[in-house]
Amino acid sequence: MVIGWYVHHHGYGHVARFLAVHPHLRQPVRAFSSLPRPTGLGDAVEWIVLPDDADAIEREDGTVFDPREADPTVRGALHWAPHDHPGHRARLARIAAGAADLRAMVVDVSAEVVAFARLLGLRTVAVTQPGERTDEAHALAYDLADRILAPWAHGAVPAGALATRTDRVVWTGGISRYDGRAAASPDIERSVLFLGRVLDDDVRRDAEALLASLGWRTRAVGHDAASRIDDPWPLLTSHTVVVSAAGQNSIADLAAATARAVVVAQDRPFDEQRHTACALHRWNLARVAPEDVDAEGVAALIEAAATDVPDWSRWQVAGAAQRAAEAIEAMLP
Repeated sequence: MVIGWYVHHHGYGHVARFLAVHPHLRQPVRAFSSLPRPTGLGDAVEWIVLPDDADAIEREDGTVFDPREADPTVRGALHWAPHDHPGHRARLARIAAGAADLRAMVVDVSAEVVAFARLLGLRTVAVTQPGERTDEAHALAYDLADRILAPWAHGAVPAGALATRTDRVVWTGGISRYDGRAAASPDIERSVLFLGRVLDDDVRRDAEALLASLGWRTRAVGHDAASRIDDPWPLLTSHTVVVSAAGQNSIADLAAATARAVVVAQDRPFDEQRHTACALHRWNLARVAPEDVDAEGVAALIEAAATDVPDWSRWQVAGAAQRAAEAIEAMLP
């Protein structure tokens, strides 16, 4: 019995969630993704690389086929299913070929793959995210899914699209790869970590200069290829304040680290991060910066956050990956 897992290729969050949950599954796992196989993934997990289905293609006659002009949303019924794209067709064919011995498919995230997996007769788990996901494509995916995983604490982020489907929703709490990991030794006081490209470079540099003049030690990682690190956990747990985006995995990691945080919501489809940032503000878990925040505003929020005592247990990270695995395996015959 094999569990399939579709891993969306945008960003690192979807694969991070997979890496957190799959060790808790007792069944073999076969992953499908356009991403390359993650470094360090155990040999027991099969990783099938899918063809790309979004690139423009130059035809033999020299003309260019752009899938964005090939009715990819089917008049709003789907998110991405362009006519005549060989990569799209090959992608679904690869999934179908790898589904012969599957008993279930976890989809993180794609409305089209949820529909396809259910049409193949697989028990289907749709991983959802916050935001205004009331469009036709999301409604179709939620209606077809046998189970819906919401990786945040129940009641934290309003999700109107789930309100009529609560019989199939499992709120796992925030899923972090760092759940249960010991914190690093505390760093010197008044230190701040800028995590990822959360601010425009000019704003971040100006904020770092201002903070240095106020006696803060600053460090920035992940804002470009040169500053990217594989394991930010020691930095998350050793700085006085962390400045981060409001993505699901970022927030779960902050919760695992019990970090004092300043959060800047990034512009994402369906206002996902704005909804999450509002929840953090409402529950007093982080200081929330406006998206057009300047260096002075960043510094002021960091100064304020330095004395916060957020109750991150409310985000329910402890055991969340295990709960997700149990919800998946509970569907199996």
